Amino acid sequence: MKEIFDSQHTKHKLRGEKSSTAQEPKIETRGGLQPHRPAYLLAEKYGSVFSFQMGLRKMVVLCGYDTVKDALVNHADEFADRPYVPLFHDTFKGYGVIFSSGENWKVMRRFSLATLRDFGMGKKVLESAINEECDSLVEIFQSYKGKPFENTMKINAAVANIIVSILLGRRFDYNDPTFLKLLSLINTNVRIVQSPMVMLYNIFPSLVRWLPGTHQTVFKNVKEFQTFIRETFAKSKEELDMNDQRNLIDTFLTKQKEEKPGPGRFFHDENLVNLVSNLFAAGMETTSTTLRWGILLMMKYPEIQKNVQNEIDTVIGSSQPQIDHRKVMPYTDAVIHEIQRFGNIVPGNVPHATTQDVTFRGYFIPKGTQVIPLLSSVLQDKEYFEKPHEFYPQHFLDANGKFVKNEAFIPFSAGRRSCAGENLAKVELFLFFTRLMQKFTFQPPPGVDVDLTPVFGVTLSPSMQDICALPRN
Repeated sequence: MKEIFDSQHTKHKLRGEKSSTAQEPKIETRGGLQPHRPAYLLAEKYGSVFSFQMGLRKMVVLCGYDTVKDALVNHADEFADRPYVPLFHDTFKGYGVIFSSGENWKVMRRFSLATLRDFGMGKKVLESAINEECDSLVEIFQSYKGKPFENTMKINAAVANIIVSILLGRRFDYNDPTFLKLLSLINTNVRIVQSPMVMLYNIFPSLVRWLPGTHQTVFKNVKEFQTFIRETFAKSKEELDMNDQRNLIDTFLTKQKEEKPGPGRFFHDENLVNLVSNLFAAGMETTSTTLRWGILLMMKYPEIQKNVQNEIDTVIGSSQPQIDHRKVMPYTDAVIHEIQRFGNIVPGNVPHATTQDVTFRGYFIPKGTQVIPLLSSVLQDKEYFEKPHEFYPQHFLDANGKFVKNEAFIPFSAGRRSCAGENLAKVELFLFFTRLMQKFTFQPPPGVDVDLTPVFGVTLSPSMQDICALPRN
């Protein structure tokens, strides 16, 4: 039996007994260097399962669709935990849904899925709310009258308002200073959480804890964000009507009062603060980042943008887009899928950990080992995508122009830890993207080239750059 670690869990092995610290090849994509480790190239040398040392901790990397699916779906229970990552542990204390484990995670995930459905996920009422937010975003874009502007905070605000309406039962004006502050806190943390000082903190937390640096900024921003959440649910407690639950916070507080065998086991204030924080950030960041990639890619490939607009004009015309249109708009659907694939928003996935000792594909992996199911290696798997490093909507179209699914398309991950908001995100992406393509033709400012070099943080996001939204009607 091949081993990732020996029986004492101390010996580090790679196939061929070679260290992953050896010189790595670099990949030129999107006009710049990929900022994340090109581990799928290491997989060609070491195999689709290999390990490396990060400080005192050993990590296992899984590469390619077949291997990642085997772990997350076929061995779902064994790979369903979260690892101990000092920054996330010290920030969220094991509460909420994204970074929690065990029974707490199961309860919070069940609650999140059920409550998201209760407040409209997958229903027409939420589709109407998204379309109303699309109206607001279109008005903002129209106000620039085709002149250059930067769109990050505007798209962040529009997308965030959807999840905020579920969490808090309200929406914010795009210029609300509190709203802008919350979005700024999230954006800053998303950008700096992969900074060298944060990475050093995760390796040597006891040594770095008291030093100045970006890790201190993360803690400060999280504390400020969570203070807003605490103040919000404190007001909700005073106004709570258990027979008229207006939002997720009301539903949580009702569960808190009803919890058996007594309150405080799972539905306590710390779980509420972290759950709302998790859903707010996750519900805004990935979808808004994908839409920003979509606009840049349409600017980069105007012929593809024109094809999308032709399909919109034929199927929808000037009417309001509805999610039911997606099934009769194969080209637009394929383009959105390819934006998600090429955008590669969460290249390293959220880290997993083994819940027990497991023998996986001939390797022994001990309980509690941090595992990285590399999504970039899945979305760029050359066995499943003809042109993995190019923007190529034909990955999702057959010879007759009909939409075809690709099983390796798992931008929301897979298995027990797949994104709880996947269905909501799919509806948001279609309605926002289609409406923007219906109303505008996007171009770079005169004389400016579109830059597809990503900015590396929690997500791979586009760099901030001006766009021109030229009205179509």
